[in-house]
Amino acid sequence: MTQHTSQTDALAFERLAEHPVKALGLTLETWRHRATGLMHYHLAGPFDEHVFLIAFRTMPQDSTGVAHILEHTALCGSERFPVRDPFFMMTRRSLNTFMNAFTSSDWTAYPFASCNRKDYFNLLEVYVDAVFFPTLDPLDFAQEGHRLEFEKPDDPSTPLTIRGVVYNEMKGAMSSPVSQLWQRLTHHLYPTTTYHYNSGGEPDEIPDLDWEGLKAFHARHYHPGNALVMTFGDLEAGEIQSRLQTLALHRFEETCRPFSVPREKRYFSPVRVEEGYAATPEPGKRQDHVVMGWLLGDATDLEGVLEGHLLSNVLLDNSASPLMHVLETTDLGDAPSPLCGYEDGQRETLFACGLEGARAEDSARIESLILDELRRIAEEGVPQEKVEAVLHQLELSQREITGDGYPFGLHLILAALPYAVHGADPAQALDLDSALQSLREKVRDPAYVPGLVRRWLLDNPHRVTLTLRADGDLAQRRDVALAEMLVQRKAAMSDDEKKGLVEQARILEARQNAQPDADCLPKVTAEDVPRALSRPQPAEGEPEGVSVFERGTNGLVYARAVYPLPVLDAEQYPLLTWLPRLMGELGAGSHDYLSLQQALALKTGGVRASGEIRQVCGEEVPRGYLSLTAKALARNREAMADLMHEVAGSTRFDENDRLRDLLSQERARRLASVIGSGHSYAMMAAAAALNPLAALSHTSSGLAGLQELVALDTAAQSGTAAYSDWRDRLTALHQVIMKQSPELVLVGESESVRNWSGSIAADWTPAHWKRGAAALDVPKAEISRRQAWVTATQVNFCAMAVPSVTSGHPDQAALLVLGNYLRNNWLHRVIREQGGAYGGGASQDSATGVFRFFSYRDPRLTETLDDFRRAIDWVLDSSVEAAPLEEAILGVISALDKPRSPAGEALAAHQDRLFGRTDAFVAALRDQVLNTAGADLQRVAQTWLATDNVSLAVVTSAEGAEVLASQGYERYELKG
Repeated sequence: MTQHTSQTDALAFERLAEHPVKALGLTLETWRHRATGLMHYHLAGPFDEHVFLIAFRTMPQDSTGVAHILEHTALCGSERFPVRDPFFMMTRRSLNTFMNAFTSSDWTAYPFASCNRKDYFNLLEVYVDAVFFPTLDPLDFAQEGHRLEFEKPDDPSTPLTIRGVVYNEMKGAMSSPVSQLWQRLTHHLYPTTTYHYNSGGEPDEIPDLDWEGLKAFHARHYHPGNALVMTFGDLEAGEIQSRLQTLALHRFEETCRPFSVPREKRYFSPVRVEEGYAATPEPGKRQDHVVMGWLLGDATDLEGVLEGHLLSNVLLDNSASPLMHVLETTDLGDAPSPLCGYEDGQRETLFACGLEGARAEDSARIESLILDELRRIAEEGVPQEKVEAVLHQLELSQREITGDGYPFGLHLILAALPYAVHGADPAQALDLDSALQSLREKVRDPAYVPGLVRRWLLDNPHRVTLTLRADGDLAQRRDVALAEMLVQRKAAMSDDEKKGLVEQARILEARQNAQPDADCLPKVTAEDVPRALSRPQPAEGEPEGVSVFERGTNGLVYARAVYPLPVLDAEQYPLLTWLPRLMGELGAGSHDYLSLQQALALKTGGVRASGEIRQVCGEEVPRGYLSLTAKALARNREAMADLMHEVAGSTRFDENDRLRDLLSQERARRLASVIGSGHSYAMMAAAAALNPLAALSHTSSGLAGLQELVALDTAAQSGTAAYSDWRDRLTALHQVIMKQSPELVLVGESESVRNWSGSIAADWTPAHWKRGAAALDVPKAEISRRQAWVTATQVNFCAMAVPSVTSGHPDQAALLVLGNYLRNNWLHRVIREQGGAYGGGASQDSATGVFRFFSYRDPRLTETLDDFRRAIDWVLDSSVEAAPLEEAILGVISALDKPRSPAGEALAAHQDRLFGRTDAFVAALRDQVLNTAGADLQRVAQTWLATDNVSLAVVTSAEGAEVLASQGYERYELKG
């Protein structure tokens, strides 16, 4: 292939279009690579957090997880960077604000973001080489995908087992009933296209993929002509294109026809399906799911997509929405299905609704309930105010600058990506103003929304009603079938084949234990870290008790009322978790909950409450605050403030039916979250035995709190005195807290907030306002130091915790660095690469004063818990080398400096200052992190981690709990 000169590089791309997006303050530039057809979409604007994403159209025709396993193995070494794990090594040698890779149903993407120019182009080099020229070593396929291995890898007399990171990841993912529900619904809604299959991989089918199949998939799909690049920030498109040309594109001359998804063959009549899912049966408990799904229109038709969002939001947006109201209040289920809503991520979109906590035999009644309500809406229509509220929410979401989760630029890129993947103009997804205006004109016709209900739903025969029935024996049948298959497989193996497995395991372990030569990888160093960090400052001259931050928020205003917690008695602490969950969901003042939901949707982006109790830096006691936060378009700021004030002062805990519904919904949501967040729950449980603050987290938001929630919901549905007493005590606590003097925080453009602060302060803050929360005496709790929490899972989540320090302690910085150092240099290799878990790590939690170890979707149990202790021995017995120490430091700095949205940065800065994390404190902590030495790591490891004062917790299966019973673990059942 021809090498191209730098002069040719400048002409390698041709500009096709330029589209200003005024509402977002950027311009979308569309470019095409002349030789290969690769498309480059550059979102150019005055943003210093630069984002890069390269995506390939990947449309698997089976459920072996080939696209997912390729995503993993492509990042395991490449032509220019032939080290074992460049992706994870670059996470340590970088100041990235985001690094990941995604496998979707019809594309695979590799995004990253960084505010550091050098770092950005370092990552670009590694990513581009990884996707176009990966090594795809068979050993990486064995490690990341799947492999046969003996239970004791060097002993052929032990049983065969299947290991692999993706294999275990998907065993964990598919333990979730919600994941199973989604996969089965799309399986039946899309009978002939790629969405019929699980792109992540079904655990039963993943072993059917071989290395040759992986290589062939890469050869077919990972060509520039089947790829697209999307970038964001203030870099020039030409500079990025020059790098792409030099690094990879000059080696490709032929064009490649992009893969595409054909239109689905439509059903002529609705389909009804019943299937089972693995669950622990609970007598008298409804555990089934019933969901209806409709296949709708083309995901690249902006008008149709907006109609889909409009229809979905009118029907389901909040409790005042007609279909959501019916689903929340029916006796046929516990809560609306998590699948409720409109999904436009596929080539053709879908709408779904249904119930969880239902009975399979009620499937026909649930279907009738939904169809009857849709017919009523089609006949009677919906109030125009509800439609206006939905349009208001669409406008607000279009204008808001996000960035507190994903970087803002990545958020925009992911919104535009499906359009680009399917050959449409991604500008449609970014510039909605004219399309929204057109929609506003259409909805003036009262028949418009009823017409959508008829056209998209009632008259649409491509409909599936799926019933997912709890099957108490399914897991055992599956496990028995797998065990029998492995026994037969072993019996059919020759001695040479057995020796081959032993040899593969030996070579793989040696490779994993070898110290990689990372010198070929680019990196940033501590010298590239800015010494000073700029944090938002409140404006001067504002009324007492009001902090105003002038930030570029694109026409939105944000308000937060922060109530200091007074001295509480022991019985009030468990109630604290409920106020944030219920305020804004119950009625308030003259509003019942339905009219409040409607008012909030019409004038705001929502009112949300949150609570936090933690140690204040430099103090020996914790303090706490309850905050109420809202956002709105600037023109609605007065209405937002009035609604906030009403929610704060007069939430109606007397709405018993609504309160019972909310408890049932929260119970269903929290139970469903265990499989996806098992490591977080396990860490909370392990930490709970060590101090009162950690115990409060576990008994309110953790697994112990979930047990209490199940008992409370049962009492509420039965109408017992225990529920009435809880409601009365909660009402009293709300009144006590709302009598405190709140501090107000306002964020927005200068013209929106400076002339508003005086009037809003008069309504909220007393004349003699004073700052400060009371010193709290959080009660102690007797909690086991060995806990086994049992749920329906195929994998484990392990955690170990030891007491450490809180914010402001001199050892905080070294412990933060130590967490990264242990993860990078021991736990990743032992827990993930060798143990087969999807993830593992360690971290210092300064909010509760605990150092924690964890594993995620882990096939092992006791071995992992032993490895946590071995990690401590390792760091104490080995020398701390300069390069990995610097990488651990960079990781902490990257987390400390991670940018947020303009409003998010201001609100976070204010919250930090409440707990003593002043600008001076943060600056000092950064300096301490940057100056951490190897001796500091070993000193704090010896001081805080080399102890028998440890607490262990796992989320596991019933079989796992039986293994741990002999070791003194207390068993807790997670029952719904």
